[in-house]
Amino acid sequence: MLPIGAAITGIGQSEVARPSSRSAMQLTVDAALEAMRDAGLTSADIDGVACWPGDNDNGNPFSPVGPLALKTVLGIETSWFGGGYEAPGPLAAVIHAVMAVASGVCRHVLVFRTITESSARKVDRTVSSLSNKTQGRDSSYFWQWYTPFDVRSAINLIAMYAQRHFHEYGTTSEQLGWIPVTLRSHAALNPKAIYRKPITIDDYLASRMISTPLRLLDCDVHCDASTAIIVSRADAARDGPNPPIRVEAIGSALSQPWSWDQISLTEMATRNVGDMLWSRTDYTPADVDTAQLYDGFSILTLMWLEGLGLCPRGEGGRFVEGGTRIGLTGELPLNTNGGQLSGGRTHGLGYVHEACMQLWGRAGNRQIAKHDVAACAAGGGPLGGALLLVKD
Repeated sequence: MLPIGAAITGIGQSEVARPSSRSAMQLTVDAALEAMRDAGLTSADIDGVACWPGDNDNGNPFSPVGPLALKTVLGIETSWFGGGYEAPGPLAAVIHAVMAVASGVCRHVLVFRTITESSARKVDRTVSSLSNKTQGRDSSYFWQWYTPFDVRSAINLIAMYAQRHFHEYGTTSEQLGWIPVTLRSHAALNPKAIYRKPITIDDYLASRMISTPLRLLDCDVHCDASTAIIVSRADAARDGPNPPIRVEAIGSALSQPWSWDQISLTEMATRNVGDMLWSRTDYTPADVDTAQLYDGFSILTLMWLEGLGLCPRGEGGRFVEGGTRIGLTGELPLNTNGGQLSGGRTHGLGYVHEACMQLWGRAGNRQIAKHDVAACAAGGGPLGGALLLVKD
């Protein structure tokens, strides 16, 4: 396969709080400056800025800072910048940055994702990026059919997919519960995690049912945070202080209608994304040392495991059961910082940040033994993106 020609050279993350006393812009600047320092760069070296979803509905807690605002605050002179919701989900900005440097448009792109849902919910508990879908950031046509039936949150939709997976493959609540239980044990080793107190499978089963069969502990944790990474052109990446993390392959395909209810009920967009990812590399799922997979709801993590071929289709429940395989010493350490279920809903870019921490051997007490190849995936329902990252 021809190399993409892009690498991650630096990472940064603000505090992760519930809520934070810092503004969305302060959090964003904290993360961006840390990422640039980590890559050995200054704002004068950055010639691209990207985020998702961008400046649309700027000020909303789901997207409080966009690329235009950040480039202005940091005084960055760009050759290219981008945002916008119409893209393959939370990793879209990374994919766009990879394309920008691979095409020669940019040398170093600052990618960031900021979210302040916890602060917003402190003021108004009904505020959420996943409610009132017929207004605001993505008033796409299909939500008009859901709102009259009181489908106000994504969990009402995702629960139906979970039930279908249970029905088709015999997946059980006890099996699914090992995802939040295991990720909480990982979060206990992450000083930034929102929830660090261990939980048991009994705690999971006793947690409140939100939308059958999904419980409270199947849902990710709102927070305030910003995460940033630097994507650099391959030749420029060699000049930095860190060994480049090569973006080996990306997956962003969607060959089905853009709708929650017309995509395969037990795989959503994950299969298209996975097929594209593995068609663009000589690596295979067996080569992956750690997986950082979207856990907005735990059933989505199960679907990503299957969609990326990290376990056989329909076997996700049995694969995660007991937590041994997905633990830090298991065959596929999963969401090693606690993911969004316990670490905090950094919404996509946090997975890339943690993958880089592992690949560079910086993860401290949660560091895994073999750390050369990582798979990241984010999104659910009708959109999704994935990255295969390899330490050079």
